[in-house]
Amino acid sequence: MTTKRETRHAYGEALLRAGEQCSQIVVLDADLYKSTRTDLFRGRFGERFLDMGISEMDMVSTAAGMAATGLIPYVNSFAMFITAHCYDQIRIQICYPNLHVILAGSSAGLTQGPDGASHQALEDIALMRALPNMRVLVPADGVETEAMTLAAAQEIDGPIYLRLGRYPVPDLFDASYRCELGRAAWLAKGSDVTLIACGHMVSAALDASRLLANRGLSAGVVNMSSIKPLDEEAVAAAMQAAPLVVTVEEHSILGGLGGAVAEVMAEAGSGARLLRLGTRDHFGESATADELLAKHGLTPEGIATAAERALTR
Repeated sequence: MTTKRETRHAYGEALLRAGEQCSQIVVLDADLYKSTRTDLFRGRFGERFLDMGISEMDMVSTAAGMAATGLIPYVNSFAMFITAHCYDQIRIQICYPNLHVILAGSSAGLTQGPDGASHQALEDIALMRALPNMRVLVPADGVETEAMTLAAAQEIDGPIYLRLGRYPVPDLFDASYRCELGRAAWLAKGSDVTLIACGHMVSAALDASRLLANRGLSAGVVNMSSIKPLDEEAVAAAMQAAPLVVTVEEHSILGGLGGAVAEVMAEAGSGARLLRLGTRDHFGESATADELLAKHGLTPEGIATAAERALTR
């Protein structure tokens, strides 16, 4: 049976390794270090760890000052808080001067579950994607999370938003995986539909492709873990591979992965059709992660059924 793990756990372990490799790394948290898993770094490098309390805006401003001195801050909180609460500080103090600050938004999306609408970030990718200089990364599994966490320190410069979750997903990649900013990965090829997914939804899309195969339909799967910069060549290839492209994200279809792919497809003027799966212009609610995914059609069965219906219209 494939081992499943939460990307926030993989992040905590990778952050500890990054700290061992680079003494310039400092970690800031907003009283959530057990949940964000920065407690691992805190236990080993207490002198390079700052618990800022429930003061996210101050935390982001402090990180900007640290980055201006040559340190590499990893700034941590729930995705909802670190993006929405701190938008002005991120925009003016980090993105405008193009400082190397890594913002790690944990427990993103519907799978935050029972905490409800106040804690479920369904707009965070849209917020961060609109900011000049910001890179937006949404890893699909633990292996990709580890690679992106390490690459953020030494291989990628400037502001970075790393979106993490608390929902266990299987590892899709092996130890040979390397993070390439702006590059998508084709996990399956198909001629009827191409599923482009990010984060938790990549494994769901792979399962959906197998369900579609049982129904006589050929589905390709693309892991679009770099939302900004977006791999426009991969989108173009997806449009050429099949007459239908389906984006799948645990986020609003407005401004996230679906919005980014729609922009590329509209400018390309291709005849391929687009279906965006995600949440539709409303807030989340309190329920279990699995109940919420099912309600919004983000299970393998929901994805496969939506794609099949679109193909038969």
